[in-house]
Amino acid sequence: MHPRAAEFAERARERHGLEPDVVEFEAGTETAAAAADAVGCETAAIASTIVVSLSGGQDSSDGLVAAITSGANRLDLDAVAAHFEAAEVEMADPARIREVVGWSIGGVPPLCHDAALPTVFDPTLTECDTVYGAAGTPSAVFAVDPETLAELADATVVDLTE
Repeated sequence: MHPRAAEFAERARERHGLEPDVVEFEAGTETAAAAADAVGCETAAIASTIVVSLSGGQDSSDGLVAAITSGANRLDLDAVAAHFEAAEVEMADPARIREVVGWSIGGVPPLCHDAALPTVFDPTLTECDTVYGAAGTPSAVFAVDPETLAELADATVVDLTE
């Protein structure tokens, strides 16, 4: 197992008592469609974690928030700004994500971050029996019940998609 995927699995066990079955693929799963193809599920069952940067609003962890969205949906940045009462929102800088969250883009899991981020959760994911989130690398995923994921991620279920 890739060291970063193993680190995710260890953190999930230690922090949440979750025993994730991490599955790795030779082909990358950087996009929701690629992940769905690799897993053999609908794109809607991919739980993509998108980290955005807020400014001019409520205080958050270094201005970053996480949005766990269905791979079938696109995050609405204006809706995120409105939800967090921020003047501006933009996709977070990859280096900043790595520094604050502890994971790199393409492999950011929905939980087990270095910093506690305010997190929102796409209600579309709750329509699936099982969802698949990144497990620390662009080629590793884990399966989880969506309600369990929302709870473990301490996420607010709210539709912030286009």
